Amino acid sequence: MRRERAASRSKVRLYGTVRVMRQSSPMRVVDLSQQGMALDIERPLQVTPGQTVEVVTEELGTIEGIVCWYVNGRMGLRYRMTSRAAAQVVSYFRFFHRAATPVLRG
Repeated sequence: MRRERAASRSKVRLYGTVRVMRQSSPMRVVDLSQQGMALDIERPLQVTPGQTVEVVTEELGTIEGIVCWYVNGRMGLRYRMTSRAAAQVVSYFRFFHRAATPVLRG
């Protein structure tokens, strides 16, 4: 059974790179909350739930996250919460965020 999300999510469109161990792939952040994010991954990665990854975007900088799920090129992350990561997310919402319209994947 799926758990209810505690934090509200915002649709975004941020481009960058996701890195895990010696792998990396271009990606797009598609939704963002105070506790995590969902990504569209361009190239397949060997990753499992519980693994730590780095997400790098111009708007957020580098944020570490823990993989919650990874299915069909989409990945859900929970932030590895540090005071720096919290400040980066708050700063994004304060200075950069504009609601994005969803784009259908083809």
